[in-house]
Amino acid sequence: MKKPNLLFVFADQWRRDAMGFMEKDEVITPNIDSFSEESLSFDNAMSACPLCSPNRATMFTGTYPVTHGVWTNCKPGLKDVALRETDITLMDVLKENGYKTGYIGKWHLDSPEVNFCEAPESGARDWDAFTPPGKRRHGVDFWYSYGTYDQHLTPHYWHDDNKMIQINQWSVEHETDKAIEFINENKDEPFSLVVSWNPPHTPLDLVPQKYVDMYAGKKFKVNPNVLLTDVTDHTLSVNPRLNFTDDEYQEIMRKYFAAVTGIDENFGRLLQNLKDNGIYDDTIIVLTADHGEMLCAQRLWSKHVWFEESTGVPFLIKYGDRFIKGRTDNVLNGVDIMPTILSLMNLPIPETVEGTDLKEVVLNGGDVENYAIMSGYPGQMRAIKEFEEHGKENVAYGWRAIRTKTHTYVVNKAYTISHGTERLLYDNIKDPYQMNPLRLNDCKEDKTAEFLEGKLREWAEKYKDKFEF
Repeated sequence: MKKPNLLFVFADQWRRDAMGFMEKDEVITPNIDSFSEESLSFDNAMSACPLCSPNRATMFTGTYPVTHGVWTNCKPGLKDVALRETDITLMDVLKENGYKTGYIGKWHLDSPEVNFCEAPESGARDWDAFTPPGKRRHGVDFWYSYGTYDQHLTPHYWHDDNKMIQINQWSVEHETDKAIEFINENKDEPFSLVVSWNPPHTPLDLVPQKYVDMYAGKKFKVNPNVLLTDVTDHTLSVNPRLNFTDDEYQEIMRKYFAAVTGIDENFGRLLQNLKDNGIYDDTIIVLTADHGEMLCAQRLWSKHVWFEESTGVPFLIKYGDRFIKGRTDNVLNGVDIMPTILSLMNLPIPETVEGTDLKEVVLNGGDVENYAIMSGYPGQMRAIKEFEEHGKENVAYGWRAIRTKTHTYVVNKAYTISHGTERLLYDNIKDPYQMNPLRLNDCKEDKTAEFLEGKLREWAEKYKDKFEF
């Protein structure tokens, strides 16, 4: 029997609601909408840690941040935060099982080179890094990537040596061109290709104007949790509250959706190329993201908080007519992606994996009891310094959350020593915009909260998480 190909496509900072077929955000995505009719959408897909590096490492290793050690972004000042050579990734397993492997786009799993050299020969600066051939590429044959670099209209990449390849083309379009080249060259043998697009990650100004023009004159609805005036800061969130006008909000939405529409067009190009090569039905196709984007909901920007806009991600999967189609409310977490894909490809799941194999859901539409355990860690260097001065370990702070089909339960420890702990229970069915959480001093005040905190504590004990509940 012919081995299936794998095309794994994911974008950075793309929230689940920003797909037209979800009928929530007013975004133009005709190719994704059409694909959703042929695939299975996990409408409760979650990021295990809504921050770039941690959830990328989780998706590829099937382990939690507390295990793989990438608890925050790979960035200057933190030499030891990087994916280890010894970690077993999805790509390692595929390579060992005879696949031609490719990785195109953003990696963001190596420690920045400036942590080790003030002026690296590769030209990498700030958070960026060249990943040399070898074990740090984790079984990838064709490498066309970079660490992290947010100049979307003038991106750069490294291939087989440390000579930077500079491009004057929108990164999504250029990476799709390279992906099509890879598919064309490897269509006659089993291949695995990961395409990692940076947009719709900020800055939002760096998107081709033709996509922005598609929203000209559009007046976007304002969700109830997008508050345009000051409110009392009711959570101990890491993200500062925003002040913005309606005009500013409309412009933010227009540019974010423009980037998503550009992604949609290029996703359509990838699908058409598979069809043109006669391998569309022979390829497992996955479309997802590493985390979402608040986009002013709760008067917050960016990610790294437990709200749905930050933690909820797209996850669509298709393999010809072999998988069921439609939408499922089964919970899928970032840690579940690797084991599920390997299982569907009839490949061995490494013993290191900590996620759940959801093959039964994808093949037969079964109902699997599964919870998304989500982690947030101190992200500010000021807070890290304070923790170190108090003799505390960084990972003991931040927040932990658990997501079911219906609820989100959060235990949040302040990002500075001087504040305490809050417990929040959200009913995502009755309160879809998460505006009215049940606030608890003790989880025993509510049966659902008590049950979910019990699950969190069991998880923390099993994986040796040092979070102080």
